[in-house]
This record gives sequence, C-alpha cells and structure tokens, in this order.
Amino acid sequence: MLTKNQGIVLSKIKYRDNDLIVKCYTKERGIVSYILRGVLKSKRGSSKTIYFQVLSQLQFEENFRTNRSLQEIKEVKFSYIYRSLNSNIFKSSIVLFLSEILSNSLKEEEKNETLFNYLEIALQYLDSSEKFSNFHLLFLLKLTRYLGFQPENKNLDQPYFNLESGNFEMNDQGVYSISGESLTLLKQLLGINFDALENIKINAKQRREFLNILLHYFELHLDGFKKPKSLQVLNEVFH
Repeated sequence: MLTKNQGIVLSKIKYRDNDLIVKCYTKERGIVSYILRGVLKSKRGSSKTIYFQVLSQLQFEENFRTNRSLQEIKEVKFSYIYRSLNSNIFKSSIVLFLSEILSNSLKEEEKNETLFNYLEIALQYLDSSEKFSNFHLLFLLKLTRYLGFQPENKNLDQPYFNLESGNFEMNDQGVYSISGESLTLLKQLLGINFDALENIKINAKQRREFLNILLHYFELHLDGFKKPKSLQVLNEVFH
C-alpha cells in the first residue's frame, strides 16, 4: 500500500550498476533506507538523482513493507527547495559535515516528529542565513537534546564542565573537564536560538577547539560514533 511520508536525505551509495540506496530520516518512521532501481541507467532516470543530494528535504509516496530492509519510493518532490545550501561552498561544506554526523548518530527506526521538525527548521534557517560560520556548533549542541545527552543547564557558575557526566562541576576531572574559553563559549551557546548566534564572537581557533570538544562529547555518549571524514575540509573552509 502506498503511503505519504517526508524525509531528509542522510546518505546515498551506488548499488550495482544502475541503482542507488538512499538513507533518510523520515517524519513517520525514523531511519529508513530506500532502493532506487534504475535511476542511473538513463538520462530520464538520472534526472531524479537531483532529489537525493544529502540533506535534501523531500515529500514522497512509499511502498513500505515491514519485512523489507530496503523500501521503495514511487513519487518524490521537494518539500522545501534550498536556495543556497548546494551552491554556496561554505554552506555545502557544513551540509556534508552535518550529513555525516546525522548518518552516524541517528539509528532509531521509529517516529520522532519533534526531532524531524528540528532538523527541518534548522536546515531551512541555514539556507536563508547570511551569517552562518558558527551554525554547526549550535546545531550539534541542540542535537544532543534529542539524542539524550544534552548538557545540564544548572550550576553554570561552576569552573568546569565534565564531558563524561554532562554536568558543570567545581573540580577538575582531567581529560573529561573543560574550562577557560571553551567553557565560556558553552555557557553562551546553551539555551540560545540560531538567530542569536551573530552576537557571539568566535575566532577560527576557538571554533576548531570547541568543535573538537563537541565531537569528543558525542564519542563519549554515542556507541560507535566516529569523527566525520569531512571534518578536515570544514576546518579548511572556515580557517
């Protein structure tokens, strides 16, 4: 039976000679992988691949069967058309980086409409924003809420933040504790919205250091999490 769904493309890989396998985070079912048969075979079919660039926001009809690991999409269109994400080299580097993060972090095959809405709105904000060099920092920090390890927002006067426990603390716990500029930045970012980012001044060195801290935080709290291969490209673009 055909049902309607919405999805955000996380990754795609070529399968055999003419097929694609696309992993999406969907509004109705969480993580779903789809097989697109023959889309690379002809010009008419390959034109459909434009819909499946990473982090594209789609609306489609699916032929979903619970006993299949790969589902089928029948009709597809954009639910939101990006104006700049795929044409701006700075934004496209963020897109590549975030698609790796999300593909690595999101595992649940169940509905989470609140998380889907967050991803949808945040990416639309990035598309329309003119000041976005720190977007990925706040995006990842906010994502921790939906993944279950959001930093606590109590005891903000404490001089350390413990990456392992997710708490602000009085005592230094060695490799798990952050302090100084990175701690100040964490406190500034907690609880703000994306439109307030432009009021926070972060230089390239601080950005790299804080991003490495966030990725370490993800590694500590998500089994099997690996730093994205696109991290180096991102750092070079925002040097």
